[in-house]
Amino acid sequence: MDQNTKPRPRITPDNQPFWDACRAHELHLPYCPSCDALFMPPSPICPHCLNMELRWQQVSGRGQVSTFVEVHQKWFEAFADDLPYNVAQIQLEEGPRLTANLVGVTNADIRVGMPVQVVFDDIDKQLTLPRFRPA
Repeated sequence: MDQNTKPRPRITPDNQPFWDACRAHELHLPYCPSCDALFMPPSPICPHCLNMELRWQQVSGRGQVSTFVEVHQKWFEAFADDLPYNVAQIQLEEGPRLTANLVGVTNADIRVGMPVQVVFDDIDKQLTLPRFRPA
C-alpha cells in the first residue's frame, strides 16, 4: 500500500520541532535547561520540574531495543500489505525512549538489547519518519 494512504502523525505546536528536525534527517528532543533533562513525548512543560522554558536539542540517534512486538493481526487496513511488521521501543543513549519500527533486519533477528541507529524515511515533502536499523 502507498505510504501516503497510511495514517499520519498528528503534528501540533508541541511536537512540530521534532517533525521539522526529522525532515532535516536529524533527531531532536525537548530539553529542559532548568533540570537538564531530555524527554519524550513533547509537552509545553517539563514533566520533571514543570519548567515552561524549553529548548530542542539534537541527540545522537543511537540506542538499543528495549522491547518489541511482531504484529501479525490486521488491526489497520492501511498496514495489511506490511504484515508481519515490527514495532519497537528504542532506549536512546541520552535516556528517553521512542517507539518506531526497525528496518534492515528480519523480525526473527530482532533482540532486546540490540544496538540501533536512527535512519529517516522520507514519506513525502511534508513527512519524514524516524526508523531504526541495527548499528
